[in-house]
Amino acid sequence: MTQTPKPKPQPKKVIPPQHQNNENATATNSNKPYQFVSFPREGPHLEKPAGHDKFKFDKNQLHGTLCLKLHVQTSLHVSTGIVAPGSDIGSRVALIKTMTQGTEKQLLIQGSSLKGCIRSVYEAITNSTLGIITRDKHKRYKKQIPEERQPRNNKNELCPASRVFGALDWQGLIEFNDAKCESIDFSTGFMPSLYRPRPEPGSAYFDMRGKVAGRKFYYHTIRAIEKGQNQEIAVQQAAKAYTFTTQLQFKNLQPEELGTLLVILGQDNKYPIALKVGAGKPIGMGTMTVEITQARVLEKFEDIKKRYCQYNPTNENLLTGNALQQFIQKQIKAAHSLLIQSAQLQELAQILHYPTDREPPEGMY
Repeated sequence: MTQTPKPKPQPKKVIPPQHQNNENATATNSNKPYQFVSFPREGPHLEKPAGHDKFKFDKNQLHGTLCLKLHVQTSLHVSTGIVAPGSDIGSRVALIKTMTQGTEKQLLIQGSSLKGCIRSVYEAITNSTLGIITRDKHKRYKKQIPEERQPRNNKNELCPASRVFGALDWQGLIEFNDAKCESIDFSTGFMPSLYRPRPEPGSAYFDMRGKVAGRKFYYHTIRAIEKGQNQEIAVQQAAKAYTFTTQLQFKNLQPEELGTLLVILGQDNKYPIALKVGAGKPIGMGTMTVEITQARVLEKFEDIKKRYCQYNPTNENLLTGNALQQFIQKQIKAAHSLLIQSAQLQELAQILHYPTDREPPEGMY
């Protein structure tokens, strides 16, 4: 009997990483310190912003101030862009990248840094466009950004994030003060040299259509990587357990808009997330958790009159303790019902979840 020859096994096809697409992005990015949050399927709903001409109450708008404490969980460096002699700031190293300091030499986090960090998350979990595309290296990929996600130039047609945080010719409805460190001190750290982002065609940055895969966020880790003094760059930084205090002012915010902001600040128990601030994100730096200590909220026209039409304002609208928590949860509920994109929030929560047991990456600088 003649035996049928067995077919020869075919060699397994190996796809180089630079040619892999977003279909297997999970496998490709499993050892990467970042992941992408996808865009919602539907295009963003564009509206005219609330305006700054007056306090409004026709849609239950809210006005007031949040008092925040920012707790450093992994070493934090927000650079001034200046390298100075260490002796100028009381450090023993020869040269050091500096952070901004206040008049009493306490470390500061610029309000613009906090605003940018929080806005990026707000854009991701609401159906919003990108804020702005300015750098030449980003403009090269403008054609790969879906048309509905392109920034808008008409201030009367703005996405949810732009209405709150601002856009071209529109300054937004919230203001961030600089955050001041509670202690007059700093530590000296050493930041490894980091690779530039590599959004080459065919990489995990793009989907099957060649369009950008989504918004990029870095994972939190249990600690930050630091290299030895002789190998890397010395930086002035806030060490773990440092605390910063600041205030956030808001006006003409609808409850769902304020609620979304509160989710981003880690106030939703179902989605315990933390902020990622400053430099060194790929190596685990910049993790900060937020505590809201009190809030002043003006919900009615009479509240505005009491606050601004007398010389001695009262504390009637100051929320603390249980009253503050009840107010926070009410706004968060509105946000989930009316504004937050559930799928995108779940994707982002997997990346920014904190606490975490994730180790920082090795050999990927």
